[in-house]
Amino acid sequence: MASDALHGFVSLCRYLQDPCHVARFQQLCGVRGTFPKKPAEAGETLGVNGACVGQCAAGGDSAHGLPGQRLRKSLNAVENVEQDECSANGPSGRDAERDSKGTVKPLRRNSLTGDVGQEFIIENRFLFYLFTVGTELGNEMFFIVFFPFLMWNVDPYVSRQLIVVWAWVLFLGQSTKDVVRWTRPASPPVVKVEVFYNTEYSMPSTHAMTGTALPFCLFLLTCSRWQYPFMFGLSIALFWSVLVCISRIYMGMHSVLEVITGVLYSMLILAVLQPMLHDIDMFYLSHSYAPLVVLLVHVGFSLVAFSLDAWSTSRGDTAQALATAAGAALASRLNRQLGLQPDPPEEALPLTLPLIDGALLTRSIMRLLVGVAVLLAVRAAMKAVAIPLACRIFGVPSDDVRKARQHAHVELAYRFMVYGTVAYCCVSLVPLLFGFLGLS
Repeated sequence: MASDALHGFVSLCRYLQDPCHVARFQQLCGVRGTFPKKPAEAGETLGVNGACVGQCAAGGDSAHGLPGQRLRKSLNAVENVEQDECSANGPSGRDAERDSKGTVKPLRRNSLTGDVGQEFIIENRFLFYLFTVGTELGNEMFFIVFFPFLMWNVDPYVSRQLIVVWAWVLFLGQSTKDVVRWTRPASPPVVKVEVFYNTEYSMPSTHAMTGTALPFCLFLLTCSRWQYPFMFGLSIALFWSVLVCISRIYMGMHSVLEVITGVLYSMLILAVLQPMLHDIDMFYLSHSYAPLVVLLVHVGFSLVAFSLDAWSTSRGDTAQALATAAGAALASRLNRQLGLQPDPPEEALPLTLPLIDGALLTRSIMRLLVGVAVLLAVRAAMKAVAIPLACRIFGVPSDDVRKARQHAHVELAYRFMVYGTVAYCCVSLVPLLFGFLGLS
């Protein structure tokens, strides 16, 4: 009985992992590939992520092989997925002639190889822009706007705790990827609408994890703290989560199984973290050893993430999230000691939503524009300084920045110097600037 159940579970996982489901969903949404008849030129082989091994090896990854060249051993997945196993996801005949001038490429190059990606055809522009927005809800530029907006205009208490959840969800998700080591869905048949993360591992989907954990954590933190319709908050959280999850399948970055696993994994993490968030926040703000613990824990777990596999953007993103959380925690403690941005007393809860008039809207927009401009300037300045400084400290040549950042100590120092400083400015220094400019 147990063996039958296990066999059924494995069969279901294999079914949900099939890249043909991703390809069919893309066809349904109007995405068409422009795959050549021959998958690779002479002397090149095609990895399961649709990347040319010959070209990528020249980029410096021949020693370990790209993640896209490794197999899903856990499910005994088939090494090469033929395009004719599912409906052809590409134009033919008059469709190819009609769309020869309408092809587009991914918006960003691959973060590891610099590959610009395969051209593809978009027949439904609305869905393309909708799911592009959905996938951006899990990218850096969204977070550099979202967390400051909450911090400056809504509720610093909620923002602090949400950053804690975001950092640990990303750490656990990215680290799990480097342990499981499943590759991205095979292309063909899948069209890679996005290639920025294509050489990372894919199980579980960390976009699905953050896209589930953040909106539902935000809902749980605010539903008893602020007065607003319960169903309204729940609907926003659900729409946010579904949009991010579906966008990852649309982009060709994840299978159905990887997205479902990401959702379930994040719910488990949130169930463990949510009851502890207030205690964690109070420890960061008031305990005498908090600064030392914050630095040791966040740097230590970054080193753990860096030790799991060869260099990839995933572990850099992990260090970035942990650096942001550390910087925010240290700055929040300073605010507490200086009496800046005090939390409302418990007797004032639940808080009522203010009347949104022209003055409030203008002040909020001005805070966001001025604050984000300052953060982007700080980030640019720190990026210009951090890499040469880290290379000098660790004796690494700084001529080729991409190669320099593949050294664990350089990348770790870079992420903590840049994003720890950005987070510190966001939480502590920018609010002081608002007071100076009369925007408090």
